[in-house]
Amino acid sequence: MRALYTALWRLALPFMFLYLHWRGRKQPEYRHHWRERLGWAPLLPREPVIWLHTVSVGETRAAAPLVRALRKRRPDATILLSHVTPTGRATALEVYGDGIRQTYLPYDLPGPVRRFLDRSHPGLAIFMETEVWPNLYAELGRRGIPAYLVNARLSERSARGYGRIAGLIRPALAGLAGIAAQTGADADRLASLGAGAPLVTGNLKFDVAASPDTFERAEDLRRRFAGRFVFLAASTREGEEALILDTCLGLAIPDLLLVIVPRHPQRFDEVAALLESRGVDYARRSLGHPVTRDTEVFLGDSMGEMAAYYAAAEVAFVGGSLLPLGGQNLIEAADMGCPVLIGPHTWNFLDAAERAIEHGAALRMADAEDLAHAVKHLHQHPELRHAMAEAGLAFSRAHKGATERVMAMLEADLAKLR
Repeated sequence: MRALYTALWRLALPFMFLYLHWRGRKQPEYRHHWRERLGWAPLLPREPVIWLHTVSVGETRAAAPLVRALRKRRPDATILLSHVTPTGRATALEVYGDGIRQTYLPYDLPGPVRRFLDRSHPGLAIFMETEVWPNLYAELGRRGIPAYLVNARLSERSARGYGRIAGLIRPALAGLAGIAAQTGADADRLASLGAGAPLVTGNLKFDVAASPDTFERAEDLRRRFAGRFVFLAASTREGEEALILDTCLGLAIPDLLLVIVPRHPQRFDEVAALLESRGVDYARRSLGHPVTRDTEVFLGDSMGEMAAYYAAAEVAFVGGSLLPLGGQNLIEAADMGCPVLIGPHTWNFLDAAERAIEHGAALRMADAEDLAHAVKHLHQHPELRHAMAEAGLAFSRAHKGATERVMAMLEADLAKLR
């Protein structure tokens, strides 16, 4: 089955570059470093190399506590981060600076994979969340390079999809040195697909510490917001902003300020155009617009400030969940003590969402109108907001510790790394 998979990849390769060119119209960074996708990774010196694959922004930020622990355990090693998206690459520079090396993940073809490994020669490979690349995994196994899947999650929907190609997925998962799953349900679903005895280690995102300047940035935002009641629509996805504008701008909250922070930076201009088309009075973070008494919406079109937005808000909706998109991570909001509202679609973070609700840190909304009613209710009941904020902090503290458990799993191969 892997031969068929490889043949399909070869047929798709020209279209992959057409896709990069097309994406590059709005995000020119997609046209940069394209040779790395064919395996031309940085030529690294012959010293211990730990390779960590983080697909995009969320995985790159979630890896921060693990990267810190790896640096502490093996300060002599070079850490190579690979990505799929330009935003993931940019986030790595913001979070880790020049202390790491970077590359794009090679396309999963034998030639690019071999070239990548020849140039980077990792002694240990770690893949964040659910990344299964059959040719890459097979080549790592052939070379005797231990590979791990950490912070692994697998929804029921994804498990059903993988089950349809079990002949391809089973050997890939079975060849891994270890798998660290976020939850017992994730571990069970991975085991059903051929993973050998996944460990349940928890979610690394609970161990992510806010950057040192987070609260300074939050205080600056509060000054800009001038005492308004801030409802934050965080990590919104396409279609959600219109729903929120339809239902929340007309709320009878005289001091309401709606802050919208789209999930993907390439949509910042799109959301600005939406606001203009509706005649909404808005301020834009990137342009330094002041928030006046007439400002209805503040567009948070900046990178790396989400934690500060949560810390500055009275209540937050976490996006990707009003529409069937799977939801975005709510852990950062809870860790900042911000009451959380989520929509009905949270299968990407189902365990975290359900546990946050059980702790009293989050409330689930049926639709956008339900969301609007909840915002108004929380505005009228500051004691409920306070209780949810305290519950969020307790929820976050109770689920820390995944980094230690993952490092224990990696210890034997870290010790042998030369």
